Amino acid sequence: MKINKIREMSSEDLNKELSELKNELFKLKFSLATNGLDNPMKIKDVKKDIARINTILTERKLLESKKS
Repeated sequence: MKINKIREMSSEDLNKELSELKNELFKLKFSLATNGLDNPMKIKDVKKDIARINTILTERKLLESKKS
């Protein structure tokens, strides 16, 4: 997922996407442990997307706290 697309999303949508990505990461790790994955690099991509979303959410929280 591109950073520009993430920045355009609302915080509510980001939280929803974050929970979906965490669920997907769990499934990928479970699949890797049991029967292997066709593309183990998918785990790395999902982790990066989770980190990007967390970064944007943190930036927004910091901006809100500065405004108050």
